[in-house]
Amino acid sequence: MLDHLAYEAPAPKVIVGAKEDWELVIGMEVHAQVASKAKLFSGASTQFGAEPNSNVAFVDAAMPGMLPVINEFCVEQAVRTGLGLKAEINLMSAFDRKNYFYPDLPQGYQISQLYHPIVGEGEIIVDMGPGVARKVRVERIHLEQDAGKSIHDMDPNMSFVDLNRTGVALMEIVSRPDIRGPEEAAAYVTKLRQILRYLGTCDGNMQEGSMRADVNVSVCRPGQYEKYMETQDFSHLGTRCEIKNMNSMRFIQMAIDVEARRQIAILEDGGEIVQETRLYDADKNETRSMRSKEEAHDYRYFPCPDLLPLEIEQGWVDDIAASLPELPDEKMARFVGDFGLSEYDAGVLTAEAENAAYFEEVAKGRDGKLAANWVINELFGRLKKDDKGITDSPVSPAQLGGIIELISADTISGKIAKELFEIVYTEGGDPAQIVEERGMKQVTDTGAIEAAVDQIIADNPAQVEKAQQNPKLAGWFVGQVMKATGGKANPKAVNQLVAQKLGL
Repeated sequence: MLDHLAYEAPAPKVIVGAKEDWELVIGMEVHAQVASKAKLFSGASTQFGAEPNSNVAFVDAAMPGMLPVINEFCVEQAVRTGLGLKAEINLMSAFDRKNYFYPDLPQGYQISQLYHPIVGEGEIIVDMGPGVARKVRVERIHLEQDAGKSIHDMDPNMSFVDLNRTGVALMEIVSRPDIRGPEEAAAYVTKLRQILRYLGTCDGNMQEGSMRADVNVSVCRPGQYEKYMETQDFSHLGTRCEIKNMNSMRFIQMAIDVEARRQIAILEDGGEIVQETRLYDADKNETRSMRSKEEAHDYRYFPCPDLLPLEIEQGWVDDIAASLPELPDEKMARFVGDFGLSEYDAGVLTAEAENAAYFEEVAKGRDGKLAANWVINELFGRLKKDDKGITDSPVSPAQLGGIIELISADTISGKIAKELFEIVYTEGGDPAQIVEERGMKQVTDTGAIEAAVDQIIADNPAQVEKAQQNPKLAGWFVGQVMKATGGKANPKAVNQLVAQKLGL
């Protein structure tokens, strides 16, 4: 879906309960690790996979007298993200201490931004198919430091703590409860990840924990959500439960579905939903309570005394805005407009910035639709089969562009082009040179093609009679001519001559 076109919002997911219908309401809190070589308040490395406790500065380990010093680049990355989500940038923000005690949090508090976040309201257009999209409002983005990691499976009697992640910069991107189904939730995270990767502010690697989502799920009866949208009064919505630390699109969908059904069963049985934090168990496909409201931490937030309020200048924000890349929705709109692609094809090609850049090089000055077809079907198909990404492609944009030029010039047929692609993919080389050296040129000489057509017609009088009675059988002659010419005859010329000679 393109944000400049009129689009229709998808219908909310309806779950049929034992007694009545229910609708889902979902909000997301996505933690995205800032793409930065150093941490938020120290110069320690953020490299993933380093030896435990090797990327730890004195301030990360909470050594006495150590003071945090803010990393300007992390602030820039947060501003960049806000601008990419069309959000308001707050020129004044401030850091707070969120107090809780856990072995992997050496300071005994986390530095975050509760009261004055760096980024205010924005939006994300979540594509759900051609002409169908959901606008999800982003409430805020705040910067905070990550905690360390407790490891419980290395020894039967002891737990270990790795502080490498302690102090790594995170952006917490908080949405409004605008998401209305499990598929939309996964599509929202996918779109957000795509935008962050285009911006270069987060690598989006969910397996490494660079991006993880807390999912707030509640259910309501049909019509209640519309009342909430009119009034912004949360009392129209059901009590929500939060599912923590989701790092898989598939598990996000499964967790939402199973949690919604759990809540519906309680409500239809006359019970009440307790607001709590839950974890999703993928093996059992169930959510279980992590901590309830009664046990919830009192975080005792207060302004961080070690950090002055963060003041940034509008001119600096404007400079960052001027350096933003073309984002997915704009790129997709341009591909549709400039190259005449379908929304679907443009969506496939813009899913990753590297794919889009590759396609643009191939399509430059050539037939855009033909280029898209070859990139999506032939190249992507073959790369997927070989488990390779576009950056590992053995075929360069110039080589694929060369194949497309040969097709457009009628030098080779589609069938020969596929053989040529295979040669270039496995052996390399210049497509035009390969065609010349290996005699792969298409036969466009109508005299030579006509001679082959005449010969096959003369040799098969019975088949001629059948084809004249049933014109669909003319394809048999086309196939025989292509066979006789080693697949090199121009298919269009063959079809025309066969029809002409058979009087069809």
